[in-house]
Amino acid sequence: MSEVCILISVIVLVIIAGPMIRTGKSKKPKRLSKIAMLALLLIVLGIVLGEDRSTGYSLMGVGVVLAIIDIIKNLKKR
Repeated sequence: MSEVCILISVIVLVIIAGPMIRTGKSKKPKRLSKIAMLALLLIVLGIVLGEDRSTGYSLMGVGVVLAIIDIIKNLKKR
């Protein structure tokens, strides 16, 4: 079960870091938005506090939802 949790967290981190990697050719790297930083923090806390499943999964779930909201907001700005 912990392998699934780690796999989900890695996928979410790739989704969050994906746009940053694509813009690697620009002169100035883009900073993470406040929502993305909060999402990343919640996901990491979910992994760290993963021994209590309900706490770990709920923190990671909220982090994933925030990351998706941030991605949608950034897509609409373009």
